[in-house]
Amino acid sequence: MFAAPRRDFLNEPAPENYVPGLGRGATGFTTRSDIGPAREGPSEDAIKAALAKRAEALENGEAADEDDEERFRDNENDEGLFASGTYDEDDEEADRIYKEVDDRMDSRRKARREAREKREEEEYELKNPKMSKQFADLKRALSTVSDYEWASIPEVGDLTGRNRRGRQLLQQERRFYAVPDSVLASRGPAAYDNAVDRGEGTTSSVDGTITDFRQISEAKDKMLGMRLDQAGTDSVSGSTNIDPKGYLTSLSSTITRNDEISNVAKNRELLMSVVKTDPKHANGWIAIAKLEEQANRLSAARKLIQQGCDNCPKNEDVWLENMRLNQPAHAKIIAAKSVQNLPRSVKLWLEAMKLEGDINARKRVVRKALENIPQSVTLWKEAVNLEEDPTNAKILLARAVDLIPLSVDLWLALARLETDENARKVLNKARQAVRTSHEIWIAAAKLEENAGNTSRVEIVINKGIAELLRRGGMLERDQWITEAEKCEREGAVVTCQAIIRSTLGQGLEEEDQEAIWLDDARNSVARGCYETARAIYAYALRVFSTVQVLWWEATNLEKQHGTRDSLFGVLESAVEACPTSKDLWLLYSKEKLNVSDLEGARLVLSRAFEHNPNDEDIWLAAVDIEAENNQHARARVLLSRARQEAGTERVWIKSVVLERQLKDSEAALELVNQCIHEYPTSAKAWMMKGQIYEVENRFSQAREAYISGTKSCPKSVPLWLLLSRLEESQHVIIRSRSVLERAALANPKSPELWLERIRVEKRANNINQAKNLVAKALQECPTSGAIWAESVSMEPRTQRKPRLISGLKTCENDPILIAAIARLFWSERRADKAKSWFEKVIKADSDIGDHWAMMYKFLENYGTEEERNDLMSKFVAADPHHGEVWTKVVKDVNNFGKSKDELLKLAASQMSP
Repeated sequence: MFAAPRRDFLNEPAPENYVPGLGRGATGFTTRSDIGPAREGPSEDAIKAALAKRAEALENGEAADEDDEERFRDNENDEGLFASGTYDEDDEEADRIYKEVDDRMDSRRKARREAREKREEEEYELKNPKMSKQFADLKRALSTVSDYEWASIPEVGDLTGRNRRGRQLLQQERRFYAVPDSVLASRGPAAYDNAVDRGEGTTSSVDGTITDFRQISEAKDKMLGMRLDQAGTDSVSGSTNIDPKGYLTSLSSTITRNDEISNVAKNRELLMSVVKTDPKHANGWIAIAKLEEQANRLSAARKLIQQGCDNCPKNEDVWLENMRLNQPAHAKIIAAKSVQNLPRSVKLWLEAMKLEGDINARKRVVRKALENIPQSVTLWKEAVNLEEDPTNAKILLARAVDLIPLSVDLWLALARLETDENARKVLNKARQAVRTSHEIWIAAAKLEENAGNTSRVEIVINKGIAELLRRGGMLERDQWITEAEKCEREGAVVTCQAIIRSTLGQGLEEEDQEAIWLDDARNSVARGCYETARAIYAYALRVFSTVQVLWWEATNLEKQHGTRDSLFGVLESAVEACPTSKDLWLLYSKEKLNVSDLEGARLVLSRAFEHNPNDEDIWLAAVDIEAENNQHARARVLLSRARQEAGTERVWIKSVVLERQLKDSEAALELVNQCIHEYPTSAKAWMMKGQIYEVENRFSQAREAYISGTKSCPKSVPLWLLLSRLEESQHVIIRSRSVLERAALANPKSPELWLERIRVEKRANNINQAKNLVAKALQECPTSGAIWAESVSMEPRTQRKPRLISGLKTCENDPILIAAIARLFWSERRADKAKSWFEKVIKADSDIGDHWAMMYKFLENYGTEEERNDLMSKFVAADPHHGEVWTKVVKDVNNFGKSKDELLKLAASQMSP
């Protein structure tokens, strides 16, 4: 059986309720015959049943049922109580009165009701517009369509799938396949005499050129074979080495090129239809010209853009594109035509000027342009720039400001060319012409500064600000800071400072001033505008003279970007404004020492004593100055006075440290015993006492000192560690373990104690016990980078990286763990990775001296001398105070008096990857 053929869509019956043209907004009319009765009548079966029942009732002679009587009863007639009543004149009058009342009440609300209904109808139509109203403007526009445009509308194709099989067959017929050369060769010349005129495998074109298809095919095969041979042969050994990926890539590039060619053809066809449909569409001509230019059809592009100029002579973009596509000689002709059509186009005149090679020709073009457009600021600027003689430039600018008095740039350019006296006159005229220009007032202030009248700069700025406030041309505070920075870059420092002093407090609440001014100064420093930042700090310090943060920021600015005199000037003002700030006094004395001014440092500290009597920091700073300069007798005297007048724990500890550095053990013991008597809970004193005994090899007394110290200071972890290490040094490992266990009871969850317990077991070669302690320690202290680093060192080399990754997830940005990563890369000799991680360590925490020593050791092997010197300078500036190895090196009495550079090198010598 064959399936019934599918009916054509256009020949099928229309669906129910279909109205032709309704989708396009067309409306028709509908009759009663279209929609039928208002309600459906009884069915045919019901009618037959009713007729049969009625016939049966008539035959039997029965009367109609009461239901039938009820059905035909008049509802308007009264029943029941008023069934027997009569309708007289009184009833009629009552009905008439009620009707008048109803009409009266209805007329009172009629206006409001009709207005409400009209408003609701308008709102409904606005929200639910009819199709005909939506396309009303388009239907009206159809009246302007020409016959040619109607004829250009394409016919609607058959999109219903009709004759699909026929279309597929047609597409197959339209496909073309390249016939193999073997077929052509096998047929012989007799088989294609109609296509070939003479010669085997040749054909003749219109111009007489003979084409040999066989030679072309052979040449293609030969070229392909050569390329494959080159791609598949190694130039050194001659071995085959075909790269299939590269070959496929070249094929894909060829396919891409073919796609580009097809896209160009499609775009060309589309754009040609655009310009043919609307020849006045300038952008269409430009687009198709650029398309031809990209397709390397420059001559076609020039022809098309010329057609665009002919069709759109009043569009400057078409003329500019035409000039760009042509050679300069022909472009000049096009430029002349363009300015004839658009004599007031500044862009066309400027392009015509650029086409001229001679400076005089350019001047002639610009002056001709100014004759047509005398109000163009751009043309006047070009004319002035072309003048080499300042006199001619001034003449042109004078004429320009007469014609364009509101151009601030022209006024300022004229003022720059004039002498100081004439420049003042020019700026006065400019100020009268442009009342709201701040540039003119700033230029006037710069003029006074250049003339040496620095006292008048601020007067000019203040006068200008008052004028701008009155005229409504006042800038915002941030804009004034930008103008000040611009003045600084131009070398007008006095003007910059005057702007800051006059505008910095504009529009700020008093409680917000300090924070905002700090941000302003820091932002200016970040942009490299240090004079502006100085002016901001100076203004802020006049308002908040006792705020130490402002003085610190100003001091740092002078340290980094100022001179020695400016730094000392700021510090002198700081200590005078804040005489009770010991930090500023100490910084002042430190900076004096940095320039080897020992007497100046002593004088600063003596002044500090006057304002801060018996301050331990100042006492200790004075002692450090004397000790570092080998004035030990004076240091001892100062410490003796400090113990009598201040007598703090730090003073006593400093006294003991000085005697230890001078290797006077008896004096150190005496002082430390006195310190313990004064401060029995001083953990440092107990530690120093034990260390003094250890240096003299008096281990039993050292043990007693440490034990007494742990009883007095059970929360001091370093004391417990010293006692444990003393027991371990005496080869009593059991006592060392017991000490650490008792310390852990007194200091639970201490990472230092867990770390020491692990290392004790490692040094005793109890690796399994050490691993067990690592597991317990990570449970107690999961965020300790030191314990994670120690656990990594105990893993096999292949397991270290996963362990480090787990540690980083648990304790992110821990400097000790980051240092472990850097050391791992260092051990693997991956210098670049190790260096980047060492830099991260320094940024994470610059106060750990061990990390500086590690990086210096690394740079000794993989860095340059310049990198090591740069690291050393950063290290000195950071001045670290922590680290296991670093603190041992610094506190070693044998290293007393050595510089920071030497101490860093000593610490680096003890480092290894």
